[in-house]
Amino acid sequence: MSTSPTSPRPSVIQLAIKEKAALYAAYIPMFAEGGIFIPTGREYKLGDDIYVLLSLPEDPQRYPVAGKVAWVTPPKAAGSRTQGVGIQFPKDEKSKLLKLKIEEILGAMIGSDRPTQTI
Repeated sequence: MSTSPTSPRPSVIQLAIKEKAALYAAYIPMFAEGGIFIPTGREYKLGDDIYVLLSLPEDPQRYPVAGKVAWVTPPKAAGSRTQGVGIQFPKDEKSKLLKLKIEEILGAMIGSDRPTQTI
């Protein structure tokens, strides 16, 4: 029996985004590989691994993302922001395609001044 500490398995979160406005509010374009905000009451630390099964508006496919926590919005955050975490997509081909897909869905909304969950 090994006594070395085992790293906890990444948690799995399913996130189904059904509307463009919700996708716009959750998408994090400032991350080079893209990212997504996940509302959650669970506590995470920066760098934690999270496995996300992401569903996008008008798309039946679910996209698996092995991301890392790169943003934490604590409970009772200023400005009535939703508690949760920002997940940075990994640097791989699947994430690049997912980022393109999200930006394609959002289209002109990406340049909007509307507030999001993250900035």
